[in-house]
Parts: sequence; C-alpha cells; structure tokens
Amino acid sequence: MLELHNVNRSFSGRHVLNDITFTVREGRMTGFVGANGAGKTTTMRIILGVLSADSGRVSLNGSVIGASDRRRFGYMPEERGLYPKMKVAEQITYLARLHGLGPTAARANTTTLLERLGLGERANDAVEKLSLGNQQRAQIAAALVHDPEVLILDEPFSGLDPIAVETVQSVLKEYAAGGRPVLFSSHQLDIVERLCDDLVIIAGGTIRASGSRDALREQHSAPRYEILLGGDAGWLRDIADITVVDFDGGYAQFDADPDAAQRVLQLAIDRGPVASFAPQHPSLAQIFREVIA
Repeated sequence: MLELHNVNRSFSGRHVLNDITFTVREGRMTGFVGANGAGKTTTMRIILGVLSADSGRVSLNGSVIGASDRRRFGYMPEERGLYPKMKVAEQITYLARLHGLGPTAARANTTTLLERLGLGERANDAVEKLSLGNQQRAQIAAALVHDPEVLILDEPFSGLDPIAVETVQSVLKEYAAGGRPVLFSSHQLDIVERLCDDLVIIAGGTIRASGSRDALREQHSAPRYEILLGGDAGWLRDIADITVVDFDGGYAQFDADPDAAQRVLQLAIDRGPVASFAPQHPSLAQIFREVIA
C-alpha cells in the first residue's frame, strides 16, 4: 500500500502542495484527477523521489520510501522519454536490464509486453517512426517491463485512439489484479470513471475528495430518480413532495426523498406499465465540478 501523509511543497515561496494525504491500495486502480497546475505531476514526482517534499512523508507498506524502494517502481511520465533513434524492442530490453533483469528475462518480458500492447509487429522499428499513439504504448511498455511493485502513470491515455485505450486498459487492469497498487492521472474523466476503483481529486494543491468511486458517487448523489412510463408522465408535476427536473413524454427525472420516490413508483404502477425506474448517480465529471467549485 502506497501512502502519502501531509505532504507539502513550495516553489519560490508559492505553496503548491498543501498537506497532501491519500492512499493507493494494492490491487486497485486509483485515478488522480485535477486541472492543469493542480499539483498532480508535482505529487507524482515527490512519490518517485524526483522532487523532495518540504514536509510530510511517502510510505510503502508502512515504511518510508527510500531510493532502493523506488527502483521497484514503474513510472510513465507525461513527456515521452524514449530514445527516438533506438529500435523499440532494443530500447525496452535495455530499460529492463537497467532495472536489474537478466538478458533472457529482459527479452522475454519485452516480447510479451509488446505483443500485449499491439506493438509486436513494430518491435524492430525506430521509436521516431511510430505514430504518437504507438509511442505512448511503447512508453507504457517501458514502465511495465521490469514487473514493478508499484505503478505510477502520468496521462497514460493521451494520444490513444479508442482501440488503443481498450488495449492499454486491459493490460493495466491485469497488472492491478496481480495485487499491485496503480496510480494514474488523466484529464479524460470518462476513462478514469470506467477504469478506476478509487479516486483522488486535487485542486489548488489541496485534496478535495478521495475514496472509492462508489462511495464518492453515493456521497455526492442528489436524491434523484428517473422513470420511463408506457404513457405520458406529465402527472408527476402535480405531486407535491417531488421536484421534476426533466420531462419528455413518458420519461421524467425528479428529486425526492426515498419514501416519496417509492410512492411515485407505486402510483405509476397503478396507472399502467413502467418500463424502468432507478436512482441516478452523478458522473465523475459532475463530482469533479462540485468539489472544485
């Protein structure tokens, strides 16, 4: 388990991280979201030891992280850092060797990863000959090739087409399922919502919300329901203890407490067929807008 405890950082007298505290749990994908300049990359660099914290600590399984621990991390920076003239497989193998793998294991891991990421046929191409999306896949392979114990990814889905996004998602889910903590940042909130188990939202260098995706949805849910009837739903507007917020023929969204919502459902059933009835949960984009406001 990766933990940050009251991490602070300033640049030239400007406080950019304020008591950053959150946990990245084993076997779970944690999405780290915030606007540009919110503090995501600075936080990740402190985790990796690229920057030092002014105060606070970063720990792994209860122990403060040192240089030897960070060698077991996998990191993908937002800026591509591969050698453009080097062949893809040659470069990934080289990076695996730098992390201590023997020649046979380094080559085997490289071959397996490139195939899984859809780059098997491009293994002998120079990185500069790849599309930007394929360069991104190669960067992910570089972060994973040494089978790290912790994975930190900064904007891993940037520049990927939908098929590539699905491929990378599958690889990362499989990696997390092996019991390793994964922290990734992304501006693509729909992908974060689909992929992550836990969320950390940062704004202005302060954690505004953190927890499991389902818990945050529950915490920020308005008491809102939607119903789809076989006939017109206009009669809902005459019910005193609910507020209709959207209405179109047989479809309606309304705010109500649970008891009132159940009364609406019973009234609807008494009137005729009910095609669907369900509580509504906010999207990650809605939660994000709410907590940073």
